[in-house]
Amino acid sequence: MTTGPGTKGKHRAAMATVRGTWTAGAGATAEPFTRFVVEYAAQHRGRAIGILQAGCTTAGPELDLAAIRASGADLVVSRIDDDCPATRAAAESRPELRTATLAELRLVPLAPRSFDLVQCSMLLHRIVNADLVLDRLVGALRPGGLLLLRTGDRQTATAALDRMLPQFARVLAMRLARPGQPGPFPARYEPIASERGIRAFIGRHGLVVVHRQAHQAERGTGWLAVAAAARAVVGWLSGGRFTSGHDELCYVIRKPEDQFARVIH
Repeated sequence: MTTGPGTKGKHRAAMATVRGTWTAGAGATAEPFTRFVVEYAAQHRGRAIGILQAGCTTAGPELDLAAIRASGADLVVSRIDDDCPATRAAAESRPELRTATLAELRLVPLAPRSFDLVQCSMLLHRIVNADLVLDRLVGALRPGGLLLLRTGDRQTATAALDRMLPQFARVLAMRLARPGQPGPFPARYEPIASERGIRAFIGRHGLVVVHRQAHQAERGTGWLAVAAAARAVVGWLSGGRFTSGHDELCYVIRKPEDQFARVIH
């Protein structure tokens, strides 16, 4: 992890590594992204907070914009995503996404240091050139800004199934798991969509991890139980190469404000 001078005591608790499951319905600030954004906005009162939602069609409840605004924050939200049939269908189905920019994410104009916060939710594992795209998103962050990153993990049984299943099976699984919702999205899972890949990216860019969380998909009966059993079988057959202990990774990452940030092992 990295930190700058004078910040160690202030962020000691936030910088602890956390593993666990997000709790649905636990309140607006229970979601990690929302909590950190409320804190950030409170530290920058008196001006609008610019948020870029990259991968806006797969952004979930981990960032509650209504709760953040209710805390008194003035938000200016921009939305972009990759252009593919699934993202177009998602944008058309949700009024708030109809003004989103859908395009090749390596080419979308992003002014350097123009956003306080960048949310990148469930995007990295479904696009090509993901490392280059994430580099552009970090470049669009102001110094001191936050990257809110949630991604599928290529080292999980869920990712292995997503990559191995034929398209018709992925479509069927999507209809059973999320009836009426757009998808399935492409299953790319480039190396950066993993804990090792993210850590390497953070190291190369001198970024600060202030929160990390591994998320496990919801368990239950019916189709959910079948999916959980399939993941367990894949994990066992792989000899532990693909874990069934979690499905996604969630990070809150800070862009240092100065050149004196350092890595803490």
